Amino acid sequence: RVLSLELNKDRDVERIHGSGINTLDIEPVEGRYMLSGGCDGVIVLYDLENLSRKPSYTCKALCSVGRSHPDVHKFSVETVQWYPHDTGMFTSSSFDKTLKIWDTNTLQLADVFHFEGTVYSHHMSPVATKHCLIAVGTKSPKVQLCDLKSGSCSHILQGHRQEVLAVSWSPRHEYVLATASADSRVKLWDVRRASGCLCTLDQHNGEKSKAPSEAVNTAHNGRVNGLCYTSDGLHLLTIGTDDRMRLWNSSTGENTLVNYGKVCNESRKGVKFTVSCGCNPEFAFVPYDSTIAVYTVFTGELITMLRGHYSTVDCCVYQPNFQELYSGSKDCNILAWIPALREPLPDDISEKSLPQQHLNPAYEDAWSSSDDEG
Repeated sequence: RVLSLELNKDRDVERIHGSGINTLDIEPVEGRYMLSGGCDGVIVLYDLENLSRKPSYTCKALCSVGRSHPDVHKFSVETVQWYPHDTGMFTSSSFDKTLKIWDTNTLQLADVFHFEGTVYSHHMSPVATKHCLIAVGTKSPKVQLCDLKSGSCSHILQGHRQEVLAVSWSPRHEYVLATASADSRVKLWDVRRASGCLCTLDQHNGEKSKAPSEAVNTAHNGRVNGLCYTSDGLHLLTIGTDDRMRLWNSSTGENTLVNYGKVCNESRKGVKFTVSCGCNPEFAFVPYDSTIAVYTVFTGELITMLRGHYSTVDCCVYQPNFQELYSGSKDCNILAWIPALREPLPDDISEKSLPQQHLNPAYEDAWSSSDDEG
């Protein structure tokens, strides 16, 4: 289904934003409600369900925090995220140096955290049961951890040298956090440890550098502005302004050396990319100029480019229940990418007798029977 994703002519997302869309999130409880955040500070909440039951429909905006709302963000909203455990609450962070906690039903502020610099990224753990920490990446090299329970910034992770452009909790270990910075580094932390930092990812896998004093591990040769764990948490994808994407073993920190080719990335801020969930193979969906590039995660193959936006794509989000993708762009549009329906085969034709060249290479059977191996 993912291999047949196409721009769906029958599904529109109501156009509310008057400026570019930076961030999207679909709540994990039902997979039905989506948030979007725009360059003008506006946040919109959509219902993705087809309530009309007609084949052609528009996903309606249920409500929005518009420019006239007393608590609207003053500047660009960079990240929106649903509270992972229910839809009664969501979070947003902005270039206006705040992280806001919202009551979904009233669209009123439940809490607000203030920072000294621009906020590029924040994330709540999808799996945490023992903590309510929101990791926040800002213009400061210090990673802030805000505690929802106490309403205070509980502690700080120190180690980066420049601004922190992306943060992501592991979907496997509730205390493990990955952070990416303009200092070319990606760090993994265990937030329970006093020192915090577990490791700094090294693109050269610990090759001894010529001058030991210069042995500084870098993940990219540029700013690292995107992070995404695979759905099982065993691997971590990173992207940088060196036009590279890298896949790391998240437990050993090893660079797996998968080659994705040139992954064009000129963004001055965080890039919101995503991965599939429950597919075999797994796919990465990466904003690439005005398209979305679809890669197989473990072989690095570029499967397709999804074309439909008129301007730079800034974010995409995957809906696992139906294997759908939604993308947001500077063109103010949110597009829905839906698997194309395959025409059913007449009963008298078997799949085997069809010409094989239509098979996408990612589908091909890579198994060999044990007889061949002697």
